[in-house]
Amino acid sequence: MGERVRIRARLRRPAPAAVLLTAVAATALTGCSGFLVPAGEGERSPTPSASAPGVHADTLPPPSAAPAPTVDVPAQGPDPSPTATGECPASGAVVTMGEVQAVMMSRAVVLTLTNCGTKPYRVVGYPSVQALGEDGERLPVKVNPAGSVFGRDQGPKEVLLDPGLTVRSMLAWVSTKEGGELVMADALELAAAPDAGARVYPLEGHDIRYMDELNVTAWRAELPE
Repeated sequence: MGERVRIRARLRRPAPAAVLLTAVAATALTGCSGFLVPAGEGERSPTPSASAPGVHADTLPPPSAAPAPTVDVPAQGPDPSPTATGECPASGAVVTMGEVQAVMMSRAVVLTLTNCGTKPYRVVGYPSVQALGEDGERLPVKVNPAGSVFGRDQGPKEVLLDPGLTVRSMLAWVSTKEGGELVMADALELAAAPDAGARVYPLEGHDIRYMDELNVTAWRAELPE
């Protein structure tokens, strides 16, 4: 599993502030690659996504500079992860999605896992990310454990996270040669792990609704470079 580390409250330095999204030029997208990361940038070669009804890239609206919303909504769709009453799930870990970042017509967001419980929380592996449709149905958008132009994936490392402290991951929108039509998602369901409580983040009003595949890096105390 790799080196095991523990992040304690008294040793933690303040995490760097999330990079604010600057205004993105309203450029018409002419193909599947569009605003997406070129295939092959991550450490693992993406594989073709399952085909599903979607919106072709040449119909996409100009990019929007509005930040992705971070408002909690009830989890929908089949088999949602259980959550406790209030803002902290029963697992003791909550995942939040930061503002959209843009680099070379690519898109990404920082995911932050916070130990909102009262006991140390064991973190290892990758975030659980699921694209959802208009009615909360799960969409066939492939999520790869890999890096992107926003940073290389350094792989999982076990971390024992003290209450109140955080680890982070980079979630990037990527394209494949076989992409063709893009899937339009209405929300992302995010969790610390598949068996942890999830939050649903709506994507309406931003061009990150359109996706081919997603690359996500392992949870780490520092973001990848």
